[in-house]
Amino acid sequence: MGEHVREYVDIVVPVHHEGHNILSMLKAFDMEIHSPFRVLICYDDEDDATLEALRSYNGRSPIVLVKNKGVHAHGAVITGFKGSDAPAVISYMADDDYNAGLIDRMVELFWQGCDVVCASRFVPGGSMVGCRWYKALLLRVAASTLRYLALLPVHDPTNGFRLFSRRLLGRVRIESSEGFAYSLELLVKCHRLRWRIAELPAQWLERRQGRSRFRVFEWAPAYLRWYLYAYATTYLRRKL
Repeated sequence: MGEHVREYVDIVVPVHHEGHNILSMLKAFDMEIHSPFRVLICYDDEDDATLEALRSYNGRSPIVLVKNKGVHAHGAVITGFKGSDAPAVISYMADDDYNAGLIDRMVELFWQGCDVVCASRFVPGGSMVGCRWYKALLLRVAASTLRYLALLPVHDPTNGFRLFSRRLLGRVRIESSEGFAYSLELLVKCHRLRWRIAELPAQWLERRQGRSRFRVFEWAPAYLRWYLYAYATTYLRRKL
C-alpha cells in the first residue's frame, strides 16, 4: 500500500445489554491499544443497559454511539461498517476483554497491505475454551474442510473477530442478512479477488456474563452459502 498517514481504525462492537462486559472491554482497550482508533458502540434500543454503563466510563478510548438501523447483531455490525469512514474496520465482541493486545498487530498488517486480517483460534497460540462440543465440532470441521479442500488460506474462517479494509468493503456488496455470516462472506470474497489475507492466533472463551447471541443451527444455511462459494472460487474460478 506504500506510505500512508496512520489514520485511525474503527472498532465496531455490537451490543445488547452488555453493561457487565463493556467496561472491562474498554479497560483492556485503554491498556493494550496504541494505534489511533475509535470504538463504534452499535446498540439496538435507547434503554440498552450498555448505555447506562458507559456513562460511568472515564477512560481514553474514543467512543461513538451508533443506533442500529437494522435488526439484531448483524444489523448492528453492518450499521457500524456503513457509519465508519476509517480506512479499516475491526469487528469485535463486547464480552472480549482478553484479545485487545492483538489490535495493534492487526492494524500493522493492514498497513502492510492486507485487506483481511483474521483472528484464529485454530493455530498455535490460539485457543477455544468452554465451547459446547457440537459447536466446536461444527466449527473445526468447517475450518478444516475449507482449508484443505477449498484451499481457503486461513485456519479459522468463521471467527467474527476480524479486520476488513475499506477497499474491500467498498468493492463488494454484503449479501448476508443473518448472524455473523458477513465475516465468512467478506473473507471468501477477498480470497476470490486474490487480495492479501493474514492470520494471527487469538483466544476464545465462553462468555462469563450474559447470553451468547450466536445461533449455530439457525444461522447454518447462511454460512453454508459462503462455504460453498469458497469451493466455487477454487474449482470454478468464477469472478465476483
